[in-house]
Amino acid sequence: MAGSQIERVFNVLESLTREARGVPMQTLAEQLGIPKSATHRLLAELVRLGYVRQNAENSRYHLSTKLVAMGFQYLASSGADIVQPILDRLAQETGELVRLGVVDSERLTWIAKSQGARSGLRYDPDMGREAPLYYTASGHAWLASMTDALALAQVERQAIEAPDDLGPNAPQSNAQLLERLRVARECGYACVQESSAVGTSAIAAVVRSPLDQHVIGVLSVAGPSARLPQERLHALASGLLRFADELSVACQASELFAV
Repeated sequence: MAGSQIERVFNVLESLTREARGVPMQTLAEQLGIPKSATHRLLAELVRLGYVRQNAENSRYHLSTKLVAMGFQYLASSGADIVQPILDRLAQETGELVRLGVVDSERLTWIAKSQGARSGLRYDPDMGREAPLYYTASGHAWLASMTDALALAQVERQAIEAPDDLGPNAPQSNAQLLERLRVARECGYACVQESSAVGTSAIAAVVRSPLDQHVIGVLSVAGPSARLPQERLHALASGLLRFADELSVACQASELFAV
């Protein structure tokens, strides 16, 4: 994984992103596949520039808040304030978690959310993650907008390992996945129950560009299966599609969808 110097920098930053408790230099060196001396020089430069900090107590390296601030600045200047009120209204209407994923080249990344649950069980995952395509409602909604061949190629290209806590209803084969996509195409939206994890359900629909109708994002509603049985998921569909259409119009004023 050595790669170029810039690849090493981003590999370090991505590793630190996944470890809030910090990472020892030795571990980073092993992950990068380069000598400790080179890793130390790279980390020292990132510390100097303010992107990384070192914990004085245990010598672990952490991301600083500089990258976080840059992300918020980008969202503020790219039109996130235009789409957030739409997400908030859908979250209030459903009482569940609403997420927006943006299609960027070959990735679908969750970049914004609104939590509608005010009490009881809450499903509230982190943002900034690439959506797993094989077993999530967001992934199925996006894949269903493609041909079967392109959908399977996209899944193979992503090559995300299934987590240990994958739900019992996740597709067990490409044939099962394609059947889920067929149903999603017929309905106009995708539904999953206990697929990505035990006890969670979700429904998702694509957001299309008003100019040429290509898919630019995915809007989803997710929550505990106890509150989102199959009947309620399908009952939420009309509202979800209405808000997806609203996002389609709003996207013209947001750089988040400039793909």
